Amino acid sequence: MGSGARILVVFGTRPEAIKLFPLIHALEADPRFDVRVCVSAQHREMLDQVLGLAGIVPDHDLDLMREGQSLDDLTALALTGIGKVLDEECPDWVVVQGDTTTVMAAALAAHYRQIPVCHVEAGLRSGDLSQPWPEEANRRMVAAIASLHCAPTRTSAAALLRENIPSDTIHVTGNTVIDALHWVSQRTDAEPSLVSGMTELEQRFAGKRIIGLTSHRRENLGQGMANIAKAVRHVASRDDAAVIFPMHRNPEVRAIMHEQLGGLDNVALIEPLDYLHFTRLLSVCHIVLTDSGGVQEEAPALGKPVLVMRETTERPEGVTAGTARLVGTCPHRIVRETERLLDDPRAHAAMARAHNPYGDGKSAQRICELLAG
Repeated sequence: MGSGARILVVFGTRPEAIKLFPLIHALEADPRFDVRVCVSAQHREMLDQVLGLAGIVPDHDLDLMREGQSLDDLTALALTGIGKVLDEECPDWVVVQGDTTTVMAAALAAHYRQIPVCHVEAGLRSGDLSQPWPEEANRRMVAAIASLHCAPTRTSAAALLRENIPSDTIHVTGNTVIDALHWVSQRTDAEPSLVSGMTELEQRFAGKRIIGLTSHRRENLGQGMANIAKAVRHVASRDDAAVIFPMHRNPEVRAIMHEQLGGLDNVALIEPLDYLHFTRLLSVCHIVLTDSGGVQEEAPALGKPVLVMRETTERPEGVTAGTARLVGTCPHRIVRETERLLDDPRAHAAMARAHNPYGDGKSAQRICELLAG
């Protein structure tokens, strides 16, 4: 245990773990800090995959998820569970990332104890409380509490300024997801066997343009998800394209996708991929279709055009830069925009070569310096 400023890093989901492990590594390597890690396990299995990959053993594992759990139940358990950890650890800073229920509860628990909060990936806004839901509200609540706002881009910093967040607490650091991608690339370049689990699918679809698909957003469940499946079914009828879909564990998502896409020759419905294999999928695909937030940042870093199957996004920088395009969940529009990228090499190249606005892979070190004061 170190003798520097005590930093408690709190997270609960796989995306948070991916974006925080580079910062945890940087903090642990810095003698100015004594680092402690608390996980809520809001995602259990997928979280554990990233912890194992990054070599992180939590000091506190709350293991909060229960079958059929409501958001208010989860929030109450997270608030009281994290509060007990704060009372035990008495940290100088609490570090959270993004917009999950865990993030909001950790920030609130810290606020109740007058412990300063560092918010990594601060300032993302869609402007619509229902999209993404409930994450948009979580981010806004954390912004009102945090003492240090690590904005990934100038756009996100400007959003915080519009909300009257003090300018001297806002810093543009880049997004730590780019740090994570660099770290993974170095690992897999040195040891290609780490991503050998994709080999069979790559061979199955040799000669075809692979479309990587992720879809799980709550606001798309029901008709939106059915529309996405209808569009994918149409695109997958082409001889020159194939779809690889690591399916979310939500049974509603799986039921719709199995009904619409199960058994199609050009569609692989597979189990969720660990982070190494997911980055491999991004690297071999031609186009990404997603309603996820983080994929909008990761795919452009690998030169992959992103079609965002949502009506709005809290990551407008990619749309502005030309790396991403909002297509909503209308089947006809999804098909039209996907086939445009398949059939028009110039349109594909324009998106693939657009500047990635999300960072240079040095975000974690910048945040370390800010925490050191």
